[in-house]
Amino acid sequence: MGASWDGHDRPTSELDEAVLGALFSESPVGLHVLDTQLRLLRFNTAARFVRAFALEEALGRHPREWAGDFYTGAYEATVLEVLDTGVPALDVEVRGHLSPDSPELVLSVSCFRLEDAAGGVLGVATSVVDITERQRARARLALLERASGRIGTTLDIFRTAQEFADEMVPALADTVVVEVLDSVLRGEVSAAGTVLEYGALRCTGRRSVVPDAEPHLPSIGEAIGLSAATPFAQGLSDLQPRIVARLSPDADWLAREPVRGRRMIGADAHSLLVLPLAARGSVIGVAHCYRAGTPQPFDDGDLALAAELADRVALCLDNARLYTRERSAARILQLSLRPSPVDGHLAVETAHSYCPLGAGGDWFDVIPLSGARVALVTGDTAGRGLRAAATMGEVRAAISALAVLDLAPDEVLERLHALVTRLRGERPRPPDAAAEDQPQDTSCLYLVYSPVTRRCSVASAGHPPPVLALPDGTAEYAVVHAGPPLGRGLAKFDTSEFELPEGSLLLMSNTAMLRAVSDDPAEQLVRISGALLPADRPLQEICDEVLYTLTPEPAENDAVLLLARTRALRPDRIGSWTLPNDPAAVADARAHAERQLEEWGLGAYAFTATLVVSELVTNAVRYSDGPIDVRLILDGTVVVCEVADDSSTAPHLRHAEEFDEGGRGLYLTWQVSRRWGTRPESRGKTIWAEIALSEDDV
Repeated sequence: MGASWDGHDRPTSELDEAVLGALFSESPVGLHVLDTQLRLLRFNTAARFVRAFALEEALGRHPREWAGDFYTGAYEATVLEVLDTGVPALDVEVRGHLSPDSPELVLSVSCFRLEDAAGGVLGVATSVVDITERQRARARLALLERASGRIGTTLDIFRTAQEFADEMVPALADTVVVEVLDSVLRGEVSAAGTVLEYGALRCTGRRSVVPDAEPHLPSIGEAIGLSAATPFAQGLSDLQPRIVARLSPDADWLAREPVRGRRMIGADAHSLLVLPLAARGSVIGVAHCYRAGTPQPFDDGDLALAAELADRVALCLDNARLYTRERSAARILQLSLRPSPVDGHLAVETAHSYCPLGAGGDWFDVIPLSGARVALVTGDTAGRGLRAAATMGEVRAAISALAVLDLAPDEVLERLHALVTRLRGERPRPPDAAAEDQPQDTSCLYLVYSPVTRRCSVASAGHPPPVLALPDGTAEYAVVHAGPPLGRGLAKFDTSEFELPEGSLLLMSNTAMLRAVSDDPAEQLVRISGALLPADRPLQEICDEVLYTLTPEPAENDAVLLLARTRALRPDRIGSWTLPNDPAAVADARAHAERQLEEWGLGAYAFTATLVVSELVTNAVRYSDGPIDVRLILDGTVVVCEVADDSSTAPHLRHAEEFDEGGRGLYLTWQVSRRWGTRPESRGKTIWAEIALSEDDV
């Protein structure tokens, strides 16, 4: 012995004998004693139970004769090196098989040299521990940790199922197929025991390392029916994983699974795991794992590991289902709130593309205004889901209401800013709320175009400016000062004005489309110009080409494009006069209006038009001081009567009493007009009224 305590009551030789006896009879570690020729001289009791070695007739023989495949590589090299150098070796990992079809065994081998008192070499001793189960447990834990970080990286059901299959093969199985209920793909749920009522299971992920396995695998998206009294139906009913250690082609239940059963037998599968996928009380689907090339069948340890991984992937799939349901609901809401088909307009010809790919809050609007003008609006709300779609609906409704007031673009955005700020204050969010539940930035671009003056007025709340493609073949961004997003910061917006030649193109889009091209405005303009020009092509063709050019692959965000080609109102469709502020101007205005309608061939409407003009001019004479401007516009199906004065006082509709001497002017205008209103001007105001024409007169 290397050290002893001479004060022990018993002689040292007795203690040495006791230690050696225990080492060879009681020790749980297998021990082999080899001579210098590596012949086995002695082994202890524990060595008999190491499955790797056949020791019944091994005494006096070399390890090659009783250690089989294990005495190669690391084992042999270690023994020879220790015998030669005398340096002990600890915990050398040795792997091998008892037979070609048997599972792999893993041994931990330690080796030290035996010497006499004079230092002469007597041989080597090796201790052996079977660590197969320890290694399997370690491998299973490593698989569990690795899979936990790689499964569920997205909220896509097919991607999540494929990630699960990729992690399981070949670490645990030779073939894995993941099937999900059709109802889950629609965002719905089903309870355990009722899955047979929900139709087919659809393949969402698969992988195999079996050679020529493709004919025996379902296609992604393939639907396969579910039959009763099979391991699959039982697992989905009671949500208990099942193991079929030895899969026999003669099993009765295989006849009830003509598709799955035929494919399993065709792939030479000999062992099966059925893993129900369920989370939060709802059934998601089932995963089935096969072994064909791996000779050993599944065991209880494999089942426990696979079941834990199945529970994790089921939770990820249910998260994806919930996301799919919310996204579908948001998309339905978004599509229900989208603008109705845009009718033709005298001021502009329009085309649009509206692809809600990301179920966000992007929109556009074309809103007819008074005086043959039109408002073109685009905007977006950051984020996705129901909240973004609902915010989009609120903002669109508010813009439509504010547009009726005929306010300047900067005033529209200021009022909209106040509304969004108030709405955010009414919906406080806890600080730990998810990102999609937090208030999101909302941008908006509001543009008004008049075909009478060919002028644009535009204001922006954190939204990119429109792109202008002019008839001369040039393209540029409109110069627009962008204010803050709606509901953020101080409401400071400016209206920019510019004149456009007839036939110019206005391109307005959501923010995400431009950012998908580049963050550099110059590069954006180059890409857009290539698709916009030449500008004399059919408008929808140009709009489609811009969409194809700007939309990335794969597309993740909404794509909203609004394209407008400007028109100019012909001079013969406009009649305008400036009259002095005098009571006699009322008769002159009536005469001008009557002659203009006769020139248009609309003499049948002269009485109505002159009545409206006289009432509006009378009010202007009474309540203003400066000259009065009168204008008639033939706008498609209506004649617009406009009277402008220098008074900023807005008129109010009154219902005069029977004996009142005044107050009936606007009431009469309201009675004979399709609609009427007032809009502020840089000088005073304009009161307008529309007289509807019959289809035969248009």
